[in-house]
Parts: sequence; C-alpha cells; structure tokens
Amino acid sequence: SGRTQFKVVIKALSPKEVPRIYTPRPLDRNDGTFLMRYRMYGSVKKGLKIEILYGDQHVAQSPYILKGPVYHEYCDCPEEDPEIWQNVMSCPSQEPQITKDFISFPTIDLQRMLKEIPTKFSQTRGAIVHYTILNNHIYRRSLGKYTDFKMFSDEMFLSLARKVHLPDVEFYLNVGDWPVEYRKANDTPGPIPVISWCGSVDSRDIVLPTYDVTHSTLETLRGVTNDLLSIQGNTGPSWENKTEQALFRGRDSREERLHLVKLSKENPELLDAGITGYFFFREKEKELGKVPLMGFFDFFKYKYQVNVDGTVAAYRFPYLLLGDSLVLKQDSQYYEHFYMGLKPWKHYVPVKRNLEDLLEKIKWAKENDEEARKIAKEGQLMARELLQPHRLYCYYYQALQKYAKRQASKPEIRDGMELVPQPDDRDSVCSCHRKKPLREDL
Repeated sequence: SGRTQFKVVIKALSPKEVPRIYTPRPLDRNDGTFLMRYRMYGSVKKGLKIEILYGDQHVAQSPYILKGPVYHEYCDCPEEDPEIWQNVMSCPSQEPQITKDFISFPTIDLQRMLKEIPTKFSQTRGAIVHYTILNNHIYRRSLGKYTDFKMFSDEMFLSLARKVHLPDVEFYLNVGDWPVEYRKANDTPGPIPVISWCGSVDSRDIVLPTYDVTHSTLETLRGVTNDLLSIQGNTGPSWENKTEQALFRGRDSREERLHLVKLSKENPELLDAGITGYFFFREKEKELGKVPLMGFFDFFKYKYQVNVDGTVAAYRFPYLLLGDSLVLKQDSQYYEHFYMGLKPWKHYVPVKRNLEDLLEKIKWAKENDEEARKIAKEGQLMARELLQPHRLYCYYYQALQKYAKRQASKPEIRDGMELVPQPDDRDSVCSCHRKKPLREDL
C-alpha cells in the first residue's frame, strides 16, 4: 500500500479497431518480477500496442508491439503451417517425456487397436474415449460410463485446433485416474499406445498434461478457480516470515496421508497435517479428526509443503512448486508429463515412500535454511518454465504430431463417433484474416 503501481494499457494499433480487453492488475511475484495477464473479447487485424507504465514512465521495453492479426481465444483461425506456429510459440525442439513414451511404439497399428481396446480396457475401467481428428475437426465416441472428464480433453483439442492445423490422427484417451497399459515391449502381444494423463514406472501409457493443469491453462482469467498463473502472485509472506512448519491438507485418498496426521499429532512443532474429507477410510475419522478446507493461497504461509500421492500422482504438485515454499515430495511410481525436467535436491526434497524420513527432512530444512530456500527457488523457476501456457499447447501438439507420423493406416471417423463442435461466436465477433492455402481457393 502506498507504493506506485504498475499500469498496463492495451489497445489496438488501428484506431478503427476497438476490441474489448480485460486487463487485471499485474501479479507481483515478490522477486522483482511481475506477471501481466490479459484476455481479449474481440480480435484485431493490425495488432496490439501494450504499454507498461510505472507512474507515468514507460518501463522495460514498453511499449510492446504485437503484430496482427491477434485473435481472441474462441476465434477459429488455425495457422496452416505447423512450423510457423511452433516458432511463434517458441516450442522446444523436443520434449524428453514424449521421446521416451514413443520408444515402445515405432509403428502404431490402428486396426489392432480397433479390435483390442474396446474390449480390453473400456469394460474393466470404463473410462476410454476414442478420438479421431480429421481435417482439423474433432470427432469422438465414449467407451464406458466413466468418461465425463472428456470435457477437459474436448476443450483442449478444440482450443488447439483453433490455433494450428492439427495432423490427422486417431487415438484412444484414458480419462480415468490410473494408467492402463502394463505390457512390456517384448511381450506377445506387445503394448498398444493408450494416451493417459498420468504415467507410472511400470506402465507404457503415452502421457499428456493432466486434465487439471490443462483446465487451469484454459481457465485463466475466465473463472474463479486457482490457476497456474494466479498462484504465482499469491505466494504468501516472504520466506523469512513464513511459519517454520511443514503443511499438508487433503482427502484420505491414500494410507500414507493418514500416517501424516499421526506424525503431525506427535510432532506439532514440525508438521501441521489434516484430512479435509473422508471417503476411503471413513472408520478413521473419529480417531484422526477432520479439519476444515483451507484456501490454497494460505498454504504458502508455511515454509514447507508435503506432497503425498492421492489415488495417483498428487495433481497439486505443480501448484506447490510455483509457490515459494520448499516442497517435500514423496517417492512415487507415478508421474506427470513435466517430471523429467525436475531433479531431487535441486528442485524439491525427496521423501521415502513410507514417509519414515519425513521428520528428519523437515529438521534438515530448518537447520539449513539458506539451502532450503535455494531449492524452493530453483523448483519455482523450473515450474514457471515448464508450466507456461504455451509449453502445454506445444506439448499437446508435439505428442499428436509424433503419434500421427507412426500410424500405419489412415485415421477414419468410426461408427458411433460424433463431431465435437467449436463454440459459436456469440461472445465475440471473429473474422479470420490468415491467408488460406491455395487448395481451399480452388
């Protein structure tokens, strides 16, 4: 309070264009950097001028010129040349997890998958969605009754298709919690490439970013949920003013979480752990108690965060890394798409699966405050890099592209598939100014 605030002004380069643009106040990341977000409700042909002012003075390289056309989120105007799009998006040349995931699948036999997947997976788990992307349109059919989470994948594929022309591809997406393909490359028959949101050390699923970080990216400035950007401006008090305890809040989705509460009761000076809801171990509620839900931003009032698996990988891990607390991460067979970019003792402190060394690690952090702070900062910086919105779009695109190149036959729209329509333009007008390729002019 009392400080001069940054002011951000965004307007169209052409005075004839007056798009509606929502620009909240910049997020102060408490390390000398600020995160500026905006959301457009209209497109501009000429481009945008972005001015960042401190008082009345331009700062950094302001004003920034974003050459047009610049489209709003729901404008269906894909770049036809994927190379151009990937360059504009600064996509990395490769993602190590994608490279690893496809080693087991030099070719992809769609005919075998059509025969095998509906019977093998959908009846037991009931959470498989069969997608075909053809001519940049998304088609799908649900296999099984637990496929409601397809709303997240639908929305991401549609969003991606509005930005870049996708390869023709046919695949099966597992929208359940657990990976499903456990056969090894030398088994007979060998594994088939099912796409999942979470991988494990003994499964062969191809991993995409989880529905949670996907939804977070799409939801930025649209809803009221915590997202990967807003969390960065709400990381609590500065390091030296945080409470010197480890914190855990969560449901009872794994036995180790109950163990955490017992450790907390015995060592309250080191650990504050509580279960917010009982579903799996209801008989334990009387003994261990139940605590009220806690706002996620309040987590960062604590110096140390305990990350313990839920049913699979704990999907809060990326959010915890983006705060400025030290993350104590339980060893796990499960992983998300970005874990390969992280190293224990550099980006987080590892804790044994059974948590037997957790208290010892908390004590270590308290006794080595500068080192703990450094690891917390390194983890935060790496998460900021790996979880930027453009990186998630790049990851989805590169996984689809790699998959498409390995298909042994052409994708088709199968019986029972329906078109997933793009949202209409009632919220904001959209006219596409990209040059269409010649084949569409003929």
